Amino acid sequence: MTNINSASNFFRPSMLAAEHEMPDYVRRRMDAHHVTRIEQLLGGQHPHAWQPVAAGAVFLAGNDYLCLAGEPALVRAQVNALQGGEGEQLMSAVYLQEGSAQHRLEYKFARFMGAEDAILAQSGWAANVGLVQTLAEPGIPVYLDMQAHASLWEGVQSAGAVPVSFRHNDIEHLQRQVARHGRGVIAVDALYSTNGSVAPLAELADLAWATGCVLIVDESHSLGTHGPRGAGLVAELGLQGRVHFRTASLAKAFAGRAGIITCSSHFKGYFLSESRPAIFSSCLLRHELAWFDAAIDFVAAADERRVALHIKACALREELGSLGYNVSDGTEQIIALEAGPEPKTLALRKLLERRGVVGAMFCAPATPKNRSLVRLTLNSGLDRGQLRRIVRACDDIRDLADVENWSSTRRLHKLALV
Repeated sequence: MTNINSASNFFRPSMLAAEHEMPDYVRRRMDAHHVTRIEQLLGGQHPHAWQPVAAGAVFLAGNDYLCLAGEPALVRAQVNALQGGEGEQLMSAVYLQEGSAQHRLEYKFARFMGAEDAILAQSGWAANVGLVQTLAEPGIPVYLDMQAHASLWEGVQSAGAVPVSFRHNDIEHLQRQVARHGRGVIAVDALYSTNGSVAPLAELADLAWATGCVLIVDESHSLGTHGPRGAGLVAELGLQGRVHFRTASLAKAFAGRAGIITCSSHFKGYFLSESRPAIFSSCLLRHELAWFDAAIDFVAAADERRVALHIKACALREELGSLGYNVSDGTEQIIALEAGPEPKTLALRKLLERRGVVGAMFCAPATPKNRSLVRLTLNSGLDRGQLRRIVRACDDIRDLADVENWSSTRRLHKLALV
């Protein structure tokens, strides 16, 4: 009988041969990545490959804003669920009966967010793609902020709809686009994931209602961290009745893996019959449901952590601004150090890592080609010593990183002259 190792050795040559025989249109795309980008532009260094995080380093590349991962009460809830004797319902969520554990959790999320009903999805990506796909169709314009999450753009493609971009947070430009293309769907992030800027949600709601457009607000980076009991920026502004749909990835402040959509119960029935991500993906497992059930209660009571997060974000932004970094594009817990071209940004990330500060490099397609950046995502658990370490590191590397000649720095100087 062939063992696993010998089977792996047996199949490896044929697998490699098959890859070598791939069509030229695939090889061209791979060469554009490996040769043009990695070898020629970045000197053989991959932009997302980093060294193991050193002991004591300040890790700012995650999204656990409220430090829930590993929280004992939440871990116990998962363990208890895993040890329970119930069998799993391994099926598409479409087939779950009313009153199932997933449906009960959806109602709990709806109450938490101030909505009539809610839908749990496998991820924030699946939530956005599935939602846009069920709202738009060929010929319908979908108006997307140029910094809107890629999942919203992917939803437009899935629907076969017409993508119409508008300049970031520019209501006047959006008005002109709607006047030109007609009513459709407007899709924005409440808090943008690359630079921590906040959308003008009240003005967007006014425009959507005045023009007959549907408004989608992605609250991935504001649900849990903003609003009453962490219910998000839409709730903070009292816009629950004027925003048609809210979505969120629950892999941020809720530290799990799922997505959420707020909606009416009437729409929910339609969505579960028409959304391809919903139909052709499995429901959540019981330990995942248990985590979120406990997390809602924990997040709702976490006002001290939310306040701490905002105080630390504001203080660090002020310190970095005084050092000459242009962090003026945003205001919240996501801070962008925009070096520009990818080689400069990779060098910046390494300079920070050598000083014990680990950020995430964002580059195309997550950013425009020459506006790559190192993203620092803060969390409520950072202490004063860690914040001082971040500031010292950024101070130490200003000349080495050539901060004065970054395009974002020049942009800041131009604004100061206006």
